[in-house]
Amino acid sequence: MYYSFFEIFSIGVGPSSSHTVGPMRAAKRYIDNLHAKGCFSEVERVKITLYGSLALTGVGHGTVKAVIYGLMGLEAEAIDPEKPYVVAVQRDGLLHLSQEKPIKFDLDKDVVFEKEIFLPEHSNGMKFEAFDGKGKCLLEEVYFSVGGGTIARQDEMNNRIEREPYKVPYDFSTCNELIALCEKHDKSIANLVFQNECTLRKQEDVIAGVLKIHGIMQNAIDRGMKSKGNLPGGLNIKRRAPEIYERLEEKFRNNDYDPLLMIDWINLWGFAVAEENAAGGQIVTAPTMGSAGIIPAVLRYYERFASQKSPYTVEEGIWKFLLTASAICSLYRTNASISGAEVGCQGEVGVACSMAAGGLAAAMGGTNKQVENAAEIAMEHNLGLTCDPIGGLVQVPCIERNAMGAVKAVNAARIALKGDGDHIVSLDSVIKTMFDTGIDMNNKYKETSLAGLAVNVSYC
Repeated sequence: MYYSFFEIFSIGVGPSSSHTVGPMRAAKRYIDNLHAKGCFSEVERVKITLYGSLALTGVGHGTVKAVIYGLMGLEAEAIDPEKPYVVAVQRDGLLHLSQEKPIKFDLDKDVVFEKEIFLPEHSNGMKFEAFDGKGKCLLEEVYFSVGGGTIARQDEMNNRIEREPYKVPYDFSTCNELIALCEKHDKSIANLVFQNECTLRKQEDVIAGVLKIHGIMQNAIDRGMKSKGNLPGGLNIKRRAPEIYERLEEKFRNNDYDPLLMIDWINLWGFAVAEENAAGGQIVTAPTMGSAGIIPAVLRYYERFASQKSPYTVEEGIWKFLLTASAICSLYRTNASISGAEVGCQGEVGVACSMAAGGLAAAMGGTNKQVENAAEIAMEHNLGLTCDPIGGLVQVPCIERNAMGAVKAVNAARIALKGDGDHIVSLDSVIKTMFDTGIDMNNKYKETSLAGLAVNVSYC
């Protein structure tokens, strides 16, 4: 099933698309449904129950904060990270539903963490209940945050389909179908995606939207390279990107040649975005918040170091990169998952790495088969990657994984471009393998902070 570019790349605030952006959208949708049902004015109390992974790592991932934002009717793009929304709710004991109706709200009592209950549909479950003054339940809804900020209500989770398929000219569910469509209609993957997008919205809106996504990605790099201090959450992790940037600039000024210098730059850009995400900054899901540094880092590598070897202008290369990456993610969302709570970090960093590798191969003039090969290589060497964040925060090992994932994506693209596109392992087969591996993976290793580094590393 085809997923739109603007479903895959959306704007939000860190640190987690599944634990922050998704719950915010679910809470906002729930409030909208109270309005639609005509019972919003009767609400006197709201109760939120978080299940599974949302309950276990929701505090460190900002889930409670996100739910408050959504209940207040706020959108991710309109959030001011500097404004103390939650502090005011905690201090006053009042929550302004949809920014218009104040109700009493106790964070300690009205947000319930069910850490041992995993709902069967998905690990990221949440229930919203609203009551009138007599305690009567006005509306109860259960939602799931299924990855990348996408949400689905319980009745929409049947067969893993979150919505009805789009009516686009080139629908595809597998990479084999995608490549066949490209060959039949003599199109690149990027051009095929562009044609699909232009049936869903005006062409000028598609162009403006892609440019906006690219701009926000690059702004996140620039902010991350300049912002100093420690990251929030209690681990007292010092931002490393500004220091790395200063050292690299000094090397440049002193003509200090290092044959691996471009790897340092890629690491820097991955760090910069991942640290901005950890600090709650404005980020693009690519395809998730936890993996949001990989694609921007590889894109900047393309612009800074590789574009002169591309057959396209820099702008054309960026365009091909992002649209191609979108198609690759569509395959993972259709046939597997991009949720760390469902399949581990292979579904976040692994998918981002695969998207970036395929996107870079396309921007460098690779054939559709070389693009597939690049995406497949990148995921093949992320299989089994667990999600075990220390302290439930999107910091360790998440930040370094963004840098490592970006470097791995560049290498995967370079390997694929040295070949003719023929390969034994198909992208379809590696996607199935990733999903099977994720389903078999113990829940302790899927964004619960109950195993791995989360329990074997001491911190204060």
